[in-house]
Amino acid sequence: MQLGLPSGPVRTVVLTVLLSVLMLPLLRIVGLRAFSMASETYTSGTHSAAFVTCPNEQVAKDLARGIVERKLAACVNIVPKITSVYEWKGKIEEDSEVLLMIKTRSSKVSALANYVRSNHPYEVAEVISMPIDQGNPPYLKWISDTVPE
Repeated sequence: MQLGLPSGPVRTVVLTVLLSVLMLPLLRIVGLRAFSMASETYTSGTHSAAFVTCPNEQVAKDLARGIVERKLAACVNIVPKITSVYEWKGKIEEDSEVLLMIKTRSSKVSALANYVRSNHPYEVAEVISMPIDQGNPPYLKWISDTVPE
């Protein structure tokens, strides 16, 4: 079946223009998305990922809910069934625990640690944090929007 297009170089030009017109919307969307992600700036260390171990899932859920409700973090992931091996009071211990992965502003880590210490059943609760160096700009913006200064 012939489309009635001229042959040779004219046909190539017509097909190139036609394909360009059809691809323009897709290229525009991809370009805008790439520009949006590249144009958002992030200052390294503005946000932190904090980690807290818990003795069981119920303690983990209670702490996670309290942390998010108090706007001490935007999100808390609960990772079940980790095994912790550690020294405690001169003895090597091995326990099954649950890990909280907490995403927050770095400026909230101190308040987060205070909340965990006040509500955690362990004598010495683990609260450690690491600054976030890089990440998906819209996600990091969401943390900022969710957790006030």
